[in-house]
Amino acid sequence: MLVAAAVCPCPPLLVPDVAAGAAPELDGARTACSDALAVLAASRPDRLVVIGPGAGEEPERYPAGSAGDFRGFGVDLDVRLGEGPGGGRPLPASLAVGAWLLGRAGWADAPVEGLAVGERLPAGRCAGAGRELAAEGDRLALLVLGDGSACRTLKAPGYLDDRAAAFDEGAARALGAADTDALAALDEHLAHELKAAGRAPWQVLAGAAGDAGRAGLEGRLLYEGVPYGVGYFVAVWS
Repeated sequence: MLVAAAVCPCPPLLVPDVAAGAAPELDGARTACSDALAVLAASRPDRLVVIGPGAGEEPERYPAGSAGDFRGFGVDLDVRLGEGPGGGRPLPASLAVGAWLLGRAGWADAPVEGLAVGERLPAGRCAGAGRELAAEGDRLALLVLGDGSACRTLKAPGYLDDRAAAFDEGAARALGAADTDALAALDEHLAHELKAAGRAPWQVLAGAAGDAGRAGLEGRLLYEGVPYGVGYFVAVWS
């Protein structure tokens, strides 16, 4: 049963060592992420699953203690997903950011594992993965990582696309209202064209929550911004 969720962006630039001189530009997002993790801790979950975009065609589980790093971004910084023996595969960048957020918050409230979902995973498969997580029987919290469109300005990674603002507004509204139907309805093809890596993880969240209203979950949007021309959102469901 899902008892709480935090939605955070996952650019490596969220890590100050990676951002270097540009770090202050994301201070507001970092603060909001810390507030969201505090809501997760207050929900007293039995376990936490960190969900983020990955490269595989199938959802990939990462056991507690899985390790990652930011050397690919020029920083000698190692992270670990909670306590445990880990596994042989390194964390994808999104889950490494999640591990960094948890380490920064001093997370010790519940065991942690990870789930990476491919950015092209169909909506139905995403929802199914979420339902499987929620059906595993204990008090589940989710840290859901993903960005909105990367096409909000001329200097954005995907250049300017006039459709991006409306896509991000709809996503932010759905995340802030714990609107599982609206998240499930996000257009996966449009999301791919707009380079919105959060679409698949958000739809896993929607599947895990089911009907969030009936489950007693309410949403709050803590942060919305477009640094670097990318849509970033922080929300909590509790």
